[in-house]
Amino acid sequence: MPKVIDLFCGCGGLSEGFKLAGYTIIGGVDFNAPAIKTYNRNFPGAKGICCDLLNMDQDMIIKEFGDLKDIDVIIGGPPCQGFSAANRYKIEGEDPRNKLFFEFVKFVDLAKPKAIVIENVRGIVTSNNGYAKDRIYEIFESRGYSVNHKILSASEYGVPQRRQRNFFVMIRDGEKFNFDSLVKVNEERTVEDAIGELYDHEDSNSDEPFILTNAPESEYRAYLRSSNNEIRNHEVRYPAEKVQHRISFVPQGGNWKDVPEELWPTDRKNRHSSAYKRLDVNQPSCTIDTGNSHSNYFHPLYNRIPTVREAARLQSFPDEFVFLGNRSEQYRQVGNAVPPLLAKAIAEQLKGIVENEK
Repeated sequence: MPKVIDLFCGCGGLSEGFKLAGYTIIGGVDFNAPAIKTYNRNFPGAKGICCDLLNMDQDMIIKEFGDLKDIDVIIGGPPCQGFSAANRYKIEGEDPRNKLFFEFVKFVDLAKPKAIVIENVRGIVTSNNGYAKDRIYEIFESRGYSVNHKILSASEYGVPQRRQRNFFVMIRDGEKFNFDSLVKVNEERTVEDAIGELYDHEDSNSDEPFILTNAPESEYRAYLRSSNNEIRNHEVRYPAEKVQHRISFVPQGGNWKDVPEELWPTDRKNRHSSAYKRLDVNQPSCTIDTGNSHSNYFHPLYNRIPTVREAARLQSFPDEFVFLGNRSEQYRQVGNAVPPLLAKAIAEQLKGIVENEK
């Protein structure tokens, strides 16, 4: 099976997608310790390293991962904030905001993988008139890769969430990656499909696991279920009474505008449309964020935010995937992750290209 290394891996959303597509995950690197604990919990055959890439020299890389020439694909989400036409640094790599990106490039230069996948926020395509996008093309084309990119909507690939992310895919000595060939679902999956079977477990006020005793009623629920039907990371907590009172006025699909004005401490008309948004059971979720008590979206039935497991299901993480760390750390891991089923769509399309090269 093709071998993958995931840089800036977080808890492993990209890695999970590639694992689901039949790749061998060799390892991941991230500086966030709780995320790496989660990574190692869920990829026991891989090596997750908690490290700042700036501190990984070539000797350390080889010591931890062996001969990188065996790596077929490098994936990750390197930061690109320093790419700007107005950059005051004469040498691009000297910008502190760019150093981590060029550490990603260092791995590429050592491994010379057949393919590379980089995930970013969709704004990278248009910010600074597309300067960052153009530089990424130049950096990898100069190394013999054909480069293509596209903003993808997660809900089109089986994720019950309307989340848009940009992906760059680079192929060494080959044709440009064809995003139009990615396999889409016929119908968007909904909040109900993702978390409806957890409604009856509202009394789960601890992080102790429990077992779902009913059979899964849909293809997506069957995908989510663990081998023993166990549910973890489903600690139910309610916010302050005043927050519960406000959200009680919001119908499914509604937001802060549905809250009576006298319940707000200040008179504001410029809140974002996602503020105090209640999820609609018949629609995909809004974008899952990294918040805990500061999350903007609320459960479709209850006056609280989704649990970590509910958020993970809306991100398309299967129930086998367990999150470690404290509650805030777990929420951050889920919100920062690439939805696994979105990553899987790219990985499946890429697999034939990589295997033909091998």
